Amino acid sequence: MLKRIITSIVALCVLIPIMWFSDTWILPIAISIVTAICLFEMFRCMGLHKNIAISLPAYAIGIALPVLQRALDDTLTVVAIAAIAGMIYTVYLFALVVWSHGKLTYKDTCASAFTTLYIILAMNMVGFVRDFGDNGMLLFILIFLGAWITDIFAYFTGFFFGKHKLIEDVSPKKTIEGSIGGIFFCALSYLVLGIIAEVFLNCEANLIFLTISGIFISVIAQIGDLIMSVIKRHYGIKDYGKLFPGHGGMLDRFDSILSVSLGVGVMCLLSMVTNIPLL
Repeated sequence: MLKRIITSIVALCVLIPIMWFSDTWILPIAISIVTAICLFEMFRCMGLHKNIAISLPAYAIGIALPVLQRALDDTLTVVAIAAIAGMIYTVYLFALVVWSHGKLTYKDTCASAFTTLYIILAMNMVGFVRDFGDNGMLLFILIFLGAWITDIFAYFTGFFFGKHKLIEDVSPKKTIEGSIGGIFFCALSYLVLGIIAEVFLNCEANLIFLTISGIFISVIAQIGDLIMSVIKRHYGIKDYGKLFPGHGGMLDRFDSILSVSLGVGVMCLLSMVTNIPLL
C-alpha cells in the first residue's frame, strides 16, 4: 500500500504541470509519449512487440495524431485523417496475414487492429476534450476525475462493505458494493466540480446533466477497467508492465482513462449537437 501511495504522489507531481500547461505543446507531446508506451505494452502482452511490420505503423499513427490535432486546430480535418489512417492500417494488417504464410494469424490481426485503434482513438480524445470550447480545461479534468474517483472509491467501498462479487472470473476482487460506491462518488464529484465552476469560475454549469453524466462516466470507467482485465487474463499476465511500482504499467493506470476519455468526448459531441452546455 505504501508503495502504491508513493507512486501515486509522484505521478500526480508529473500530471499536474502537464494539466496546468495543457494549452501548450506539452499536452500533445505527453499524449504521444503515453500512447506509444500503451501500444508497446499491448503489443508485448500479445507477443507482437518484436514484429515491427505491425508495431511501427501503429507507433507512427499514435505519435503523429495528437501533434496534428493541436497543429491543425481543425476537428473535422483531424477526424478525417484519423479515419483514413485507421482504415489503411486495418487493410494493411489483413494484407500482412495474406503474405505472412501462416506466421501471422487472423486472430492476432483482429486483436492487434482492435486494441491499437482503441488506444489511439481514446488517447486522442483527451486532446480533443481539452481543446473543446472555452471550458476545455474543466472538461479535461472530468476525464481524470471520473476515472480516478471511480477507481479510488470503488476500491475502498468494496474493501469495507463488499460482499457480492461483480464479475469474479474477470476481476475476483471487484464487488457490486464497490461498483455502486464508485458510481455514487463519481456522480457526487461531478456535481461538486459543477458547483465550484459556478461559484468561483462564473460558469453556467448544468448540474443535473453533470450528475447524470457522472453516473454514466463511472460505469464507462469500470467497463474500461474490466476490458483490460479480460485481455490480461486471456494472455495470462498479471500486469501490462512495471513502469509504476505497485500499480503495473501505463495501461494498468490508463485502463479507465481510455474509456472515460471516449465517454467525455461523446458528452462533448452531444453538447455540441443539442446545444446543451456542460460547463
